[in-house]
Amino acid sequence: MTERKWIPVLGVGVLGLLVLSGLHPHERGTWLMEVAPILIAAPLLVWSWFRFPLTSLLYVLIALHAIILLVGGAYTYARVPLGFWVQNALELSRNPYDKLGHFAQGFVPALIARELFLRKRIVRPGAWTALLSIAIALSVSLVYELIEWGAALALGQGAEAFLGTQGDPWDTQSDMGMATLGAVVAILGFARIQDRQLERLLPPES
Repeated sequence: MTERKWIPVLGVGVLGLLVLSGLHPHERGTWLMEVAPILIAAPLLVWSWFRFPLTSLLYVLIALHAIILLVGGAYTYARVPLGFWVQNALELSRNPYDKLGHFAQGFVPALIARELFLRKRIVRPGAWTALLSIAIALSVSLVYELIEWGAALALGQGAEAFLGTQGDPWDTQSDMGMATLGAVVAILGFARIQDRQLERLLPPES
């Protein structure tokens, strides 16, 4: 564990950004809803560091996902400057920053699920591990879409900044599509990196 002392520093940095993002957000209520996953995950990650440490890959990816959420929460997704730059560069009809968030929403949970499956030896390495990890990621995305639906019912027009639909009638479907893409890219592109790091954490099979 001593060679990974930079990981707690990374965590403190993300928490510092959390504080900064909450100083003057565009909409306080939207900010709170967007950063809620970070507030839930932070205690679990502290616990995991001492009792069930994850791979360095996962800690970095979780931090990057948190930063995406923090930026979206501070500006609201439809107003993020980076998204406007991409919109202008690609001549898009809307700010696409929220799609980056949904891509990460599939990418990161897929690798978290895969790591837990392998660490707990729930599923043996192979196609079923990949398929189930992607399914878990899509389930996370589905739950988030249901939360957005509930927010829309409860808050009406007040939920528009949280939803970030920008008038797109196919926003939910494209969100799920981006999460699917993120999960598939994660499994296909990062499984071997994760496996190499897991070799240093998994006890040998008896």
